[in-house]
Amino acid sequence: MTPTAVDTPPGVGHPAPAADPFSSLNAAQRQAVGHGHGPLLVIAGAGTGKTMTLAARVAQLVLDGADPQRLLLITFSRRAAHDMQRRAGRLLHQALGLRATQSPPVLPWAGTFHAIGARLLREYAAPLGLSPQFTVLDRADAEDLMGLARQAQGLAATTRRFPLKGTCLGIYSRCVNSQSPLDEVLRQQYPWCADWSRELQGLFRAYVADKLAQHCLDFDDLLLGWAGMLADPALAAHVGARFDHVLVDEYQDTNRVQAAILHALKPDGRGLTVVGDDAQSIYSFRAAEVRNILDFAGRFNPPARVVALEQNYRSTAPILAASNAVIALSAERHAKTLWSARESSARPRLVSVVDEMAQAAWVADEVLAQREEGVPLRQQAVLFRTGHHAAALELELVRRRIPFVKYGGLKFLEAAHVKDVLSVLRWAENPRSRLAGFRVSQLVPGMGPAAARRLLDAMDAAADPAAALQAFAPPAAAAADWSALTALMRTLTGALALWPADLDAALGWYRPHLQRLHEDDAAVRQADLDQLLRLATGQSSRERFLTELTLDPPEATSDESGVPHRDEDYLILSTIHSAKGQEWSAVTVLNVIDGCLPADLSTGSAAEIEEERRLLYVAMTRAKHRLNLMVPQRFHVTQQRKLGDRHLYGGLSRFIPPAVAELFEAVGPAATRPGPAAADLPVPAFDLAGQLRAAWD
Repeated sequence: MTPTAVDTPPGVGHPAPAADPFSSLNAAQRQAVGHGHGPLLVIAGAGTGKTMTLAARVAQLVLDGADPQRLLLITFSRRAAHDMQRRAGRLLHQALGLRATQSPPVLPWAGTFHAIGARLLREYAAPLGLSPQFTVLDRADAEDLMGLARQAQGLAATTRRFPLKGTCLGIYSRCVNSQSPLDEVLRQQYPWCADWSRELQGLFRAYVADKLAQHCLDFDDLLLGWAGMLADPALAAHVGARFDHVLVDEYQDTNRVQAAILHALKPDGRGLTVVGDDAQSIYSFRAAEVRNILDFAGRFNPPARVVALEQNYRSTAPILAASNAVIALSAERHAKTLWSARESSARPRLVSVVDEMAQAAWVADEVLAQREEGVPLRQQAVLFRTGHHAAALELELVRRRIPFVKYGGLKFLEAAHVKDVLSVLRWAENPRSRLAGFRVSQLVPGMGPAAARRLLDAMDAAADPAAALQAFAPPAAAAADWSALTALMRTLTGALALWPADLDAALGWYRPHLQRLHEDDAAVRQADLDQLLRLATGQSSRERFLTELTLDPPEATSDESGVPHRDEDYLILSTIHSAKGQEWSAVTVLNVIDGCLPADLSTGSAAEIEEERRLLYVAMTRAKHRLNLMVPQRFHVTQQRKLGDRHLYGGLSRFIPPAVAELFEAVGPAATRPGPAAADLPVPAFDLAGQLRAAWD
């Protein structure tokens, strides 16, 4: 039995009194940790110990008698949930005086919004009219299914430009997550698609029908289904009663559906704690709604208690002074002033350079200089608003042989070989999935798209799709290899199917196809499949494995990794969006000029401009000791550079007016490195003037 705060661990007797596990917390953190049962909003500024505070609150609730089985902890990544559990467990271990061999209470309901939603939808599938065996589509599969519906609706053959499948899915997802009408989403986010409103409405109806017919849900459905379930008063009361406390991390990143879920779970706010920072709300492109955190306290009567965490443990005082000044100009915010005990004489720098090439050269020089001063490359980061802003810098780093890692690229589940194997498992788990069946059947040599559709049509028409698969007569060209696939599917769908032996069987069947399809790099791709098998051992069932891997996949894949990175060190390049939650000793931000920060495409409304301000604030608060903001005075028009020296002049970002600029050290403009003086050059061996005259004689 797992011990709880009110249980005595077996065979131990009463544990000895322990030292205060919360002794390291500051006064504001202790207020948040010791808060009672009313609604609580913790405004946690950058670097103020948000994770430890939330973990400590979880531990305190358990110490006060809360049942860990009745705590719902929601985060935005599985890693964050595990980190929260680990920290809370460590505090409880200390507080309960447990021996090293004894385990603290576990939190079985800790996970992401989507993972918790998937779990609840399976538990309540029957009253919701869902099949408990539904599969979760990842983004690529959802796009493919949208593409099939798009073709079936005849929209691929329009004489005018109709949105591609990825854009259609983006529009659909935006409507779901923002809870906004289609026409409004088209007008504000996709104006070039506005004439297709009626066709898109029909396409989305067909897409939903296809998902339901195939017992599939996409990411958005997990939230929409959870919210729909809670719209029923009886179900809402039943689900809400299962949890005494609901604690939410990164609340500023929630969308309208997620906020509705939380308020339906705890309509009066009792037992509801949310932690976040409105100044770091930068994901509106994912339909995150900053008003959720700005308006949270006022949604309850009496209003929720608000506790602000302002002591920063990351950055020096001069960096915080500049960051505070930038965000203080926001039109609306939860007021707070970050402060730090880390004094420093080094102010952040505004570095003016001639152009993008000079910017790249300055950054490369600075990176190497910092390295010589003892700051490893991995403790340095260069941040930018969008990926192409780093193009010139990447060339300069390659030229100087400075190793770097740039965040982004092909994701694990997007790699062809990984999708192939997972499709085998998904088809076995859900024989109604046309997407999985279409992909797997065509892995057999001789099975083309027409034969695959014939197979899937037969399976759709059959009461037992697995039996229809076994009875299918493949084309003659596929006959030799077809029996191996049907034997595999008999094993995976049979009563004796075991986990993770299922995956081992699928990998055994797929291995010769891997060699045939990817002969040039089959060994490298095999490493990914070996990793799949290792991941499988951590899950209790095939269904759990598929769901968890879809909701929280690994980032890397051999499709993009190439030769292993053998350097002793490497510089970090990252978009600002990808850098949120990270920290480095030294941070340089590229192109802090109007048109880049704020981006020229994000100045259409006051709300967009305010988010761009928050984006700069997030970039600045990643730095611990050194911060450089780069200000190139001109930059070339990339698309027209080959036509000549077409360029634009850049002005310092509007987010750094003169009063704020005084908090920075001004550097530059950087001059080009001087070459040898003209007098030092050798006398030319030819007469240039004579050559020019002679050309016209």
